Amino acid sequence: MDHNEIKKPELLALARTNLANERTILAYFRTFIVVLSSGFAILKIEILQNLITLGYFFIITSFIVILIGIIRFIHVKRKVKKYFN
Repeated sequence: MDHNEIKKPELLALARTNLANERTILAYFRTFIVVLSSGFAILKIEILQNLITLGYFFIITSFIVILIGIIRFIHVKRKVKKYFN
């Protein structure tokens, strides 16, 4: 479908969907950074040495979160591209 064939409401819907998808990946990235830094903080602070397992759990979980975010971003992007092509 050419941009000349797409009506204005459909173009606006496409733009909104793309922006929402980008906001979502940024939210996943923010969550990744917070969980990862929390895990490293727990590992580095001597007072929290009894929570070392939790620190490692946070670090592993942070990578799972960003992986889910990337997969979701790519999936939605492909679906939108398929729908409008």
